[in-house]
Amino acid sequence: MGLLSSLFGMIGFGIGLPIGIFIGFYLFLYSKSEDVQDLESKPLCELDPVALEDLMPEIPLWVKSPDYDRVDWMNKFISHMWPFMEKAICNSIKSTAEPIFAEYVGQFKIDAIEFRNLSLGNLPPTVHGLKVSETNERELVMEPDIRWASNPNIIVAVTISSVKVTIQLVDLQVFAMPRVTLKPLVPTIPCFANIVVSLLEKPHIDFGMKVLGGDVMSIPGLYRYVQDRIKKEVASLYLWPKSLEIPMLDASTVAVKKPVGILHVRVIRATKLLKMDLLGLSDPYVKLNLSGEKHSSKKTTVKKKTLNPEWNEEFKLSVKDPQSQMLLINVYDWDKVGSHDRLGTQVFPLKTLVPNEVKEVTLDLLKDTSISDVNKKHRGQLFLELTYAPFREDSLSFSGVLDAYSRKDSVMDRALSNISATSATGLLLVTVQGAQDVEGSRHNNPYVLIIFRGETKKSKMLRKTRNPVWNEEFQYLLEEPPLQDKIHVKVMSKRSLSFHSKESLGHVDINLADVVHNGRINQKYHLIDSKNGVIHVELRWKTI
Repeated sequence: MGLLSSLFGMIGFGIGLPIGIFIGFYLFLYSKSEDVQDLESKPLCELDPVALEDLMPEIPLWVKSPDYDRVDWMNKFISHMWPFMEKAICNSIKSTAEPIFAEYVGQFKIDAIEFRNLSLGNLPPTVHGLKVSETNERELVMEPDIRWASNPNIIVAVTISSVKVTIQLVDLQVFAMPRVTLKPLVPTIPCFANIVVSLLEKPHIDFGMKVLGGDVMSIPGLYRYVQDRIKKEVASLYLWPKSLEIPMLDASTVAVKKPVGILHVRVIRATKLLKMDLLGLSDPYVKLNLSGEKHSSKKTTVKKKTLNPEWNEEFKLSVKDPQSQMLLINVYDWDKVGSHDRLGTQVFPLKTLVPNEVKEVTLDLLKDTSISDVNKKHRGQLFLELTYAPFREDSLSFSGVLDAYSRKDSVMDRALSNISATSATGLLLVTVQGAQDVEGSRHNNPYVLIIFRGETKKSKMLRKTRNPVWNEEFQYLLEEPPLQDKIHVKVMSKRSLSFHSKESLGHVDINLADVVHNGRINQKYHLIDSKNGVIHVELRWKTI
């Protein structure tokens, strides 16, 4: 008798357990709570320490951190614009998802995939705080704290072997802290070329998913698996230092061309030049410059009283676009009084040069480069040696955020690169971005003087400002790295009609050894002999 009772008890337990689990799970899915109590609100000063500790994650960042600003105006703007933004975002989601759906039609016995309903709800995301960071680069960095508790209704219908299955996404919650960088800043609307977005931490994403009316996310273990999976996938794509780059302007319209190499020009000699003097001779010299460059011309010495001068002089010109730039050559007759007469001219396209190979060129001088072949008159010949030497790629430059982490240079490669940077001919680029709080005792019309190795270069003058922005670049072609040199940067102010026409607003001496070793330095310097003045200078060293 005891054996039978034990047997029946085991059978009853085996049958009742799955039935009970099934009934409980069914009631859990489809039961609705009817007793909803109003939340009780209390001021923070009345809460105990344990309650405050639990509440801390919900307090906005602008309360906890002084670096974050309260942006109620932005939330109000988003709230008013949300009905229109929601429709625009849904249309963008549709246009992006439908081609992806089409790729799966015909596979796995799928007949069709379509949106039955697509709505993000009427609750817009809110920004709980915004941090704006200032950098020395041409960029604007923002770090918003975004929280979105939405009531979307997204229904996707999948037809598999003539059986329609509906998948519904509900109760979406997203908490994220992205870093939004607008760069580079350019003088073209919308004033930035790209939007770069990355996540500072793994986002919190929570949602409900119903398949055929049942919430599958309530299945034990599935919810946690989906949560971890989504976090890992999103982090693998956008967690800093990885990022999403959204172009806003065409790169060709906003790109600022930088020097990419050096053109070595050796002016050897000229023969059979025109006679310009009364005695049947000339005083020739050669002027060289590159197309698109206004202030980088080079001149040979003047050879007196000869039609067949020999110079054997070498010059260096910085090249920004070897595919489109041309070398402009003009030969003049020097006159002591009046303008110099042009003996002849010619152009030479740089794209015909092979990098790091010497090319001997013989040019027939013309009266004008646009003259037709019929009207050409022999004006002599000019003999040149041309060599285009491109710069080495910057050892610290990278095209994306991850390139600096994915470099595989060996220690020997980096050592050789460092040796070449400290032993090769190169170009020193000095970019004066601007200054802040420069104040003169009599006037504020600031300009900058760049003094290096006895050569002085001057920026434009800006009137009536204490925070000038010049954004001007100055170039120095050097035979050897300036390891022991300093560059003197001086801010001056000038008034045209005054007994005290010039006034110093401050100066700074910058050691160039760090620039040679690092390739680039971009920072702000406090001005000496200025109360609060600061100047922003970017230095680059490029070698061939």
